[in-house]
This record gives sequence, C-alpha cells and structure tokens, in this order.
Amino acid sequence: MQVVETVTFLEMTSPARLSPGRPAPAPVEVDEVGEASASLLRLTFERIGAPYNWQIRRTGSDAWSDEQWAERLSEPGVHAWLARVTGEIAGMVEVEAQPGGDVEIVVFGLAPEFVGKGFGAHLLAVATRLAWRTEPLDGVPIRRVWLHTSSRDHPHALPNYRRRGFRLFRTEQGPREILT
Repeated sequence: MQVVETVTFLEMTSPARLSPGRPAPAPVEVDEVGEASASLLRLTFERIGAPYNWQIRRTGSDAWSDEQWAERLSEPGVHAWLARVTGEIAGMVEVEAQPGGDVEIVVFGLAPEFVGKGFGAHLLAVATRLAWRTEPLDGVPIRRVWLHTSSRDHPHALPNYRRRGFRLFRTEQGPREILT
C-alpha cells in the first residue's frame, strides 16, 4: 500500500531551549540498556510502533532480529533507555551521537497503554536531556539535538516536540510504500 507521508525534521541548538512541561502523573524511571537487552528493546519498539506502522528497523517485510538490535546497540555513540512506570515498561529512547556535534533522537515513543495519559512531555524532556549529555562521537562538543517525525505518527507528536523547544528545519513529502 502506498501513502503520502510528510516527514518533519526538528532541532534544538541549545539545552537552554528545553521547556520540560508539566510533571508526569506518576514517577518515571529511565534506565540505560545495552546489547544484553536487545530482545526486550525489540519487543518494546514493536509495541510502540505498531499503532503507527513504523517501517524502520525492517529488512524487507521482516522486523529486525535480536542480533540486528544487538549489533545496532554495539555501534559507537548509540545509547538506549527503557522508561518504566511502577515497573511496567512505558516507553523507550534511543540516541545516536554523530560527527560534528550532532545527536539524533532516533527512537522515542510510549507503549500504547501510556499514550494520552500525560507521560509524553515528561519522557521527551528526559530524552532531550539524555541527548544533550551524550558523549560526543568525535570530540566536537554537542551543538545540536535533532529528530524527525512522520505524519503517520501520533497526532500529538509534532506539537509535543515544538512545545519542548524543538524547531522545524526541514520537511519532506512524498509517496511511501507501507508494509502490512
């Protein structure tokens, strides 16, 4: 199936631009995880992306294997965290330090049962702080945190990014083949 998709790229060029928003309705614990948690991250990613038919992390029509996830997590500059609320996985964050002082928030999302319950703004603020604290890949100080979102993502995603202090720097629109 083919759809028209708009991809919006946003950036934050200073940690002072971060506007954290209101607190989460319950305590959120965020723990960094690595290659040993590849299976859990894969399952969490699939739960988060399922409602939006995320196409990344696919080889053909198949989702990435645990081995592909472990390989990704072993790459220099790649870090992942799981967010938990009362022990239950509520979401995940993955960032990647890139040459020249950039850090991309590659994956950000909430498990479906936590969407629309007041956790998104808080977790995005946490993710952004984690990105700003990421060790530079090539010794160049972090100068920018960036991410992208799709018109197929949750309708509150783009407004949440903007309210946290991210600003638009590019959009792309075109046909996209969606695997079902």
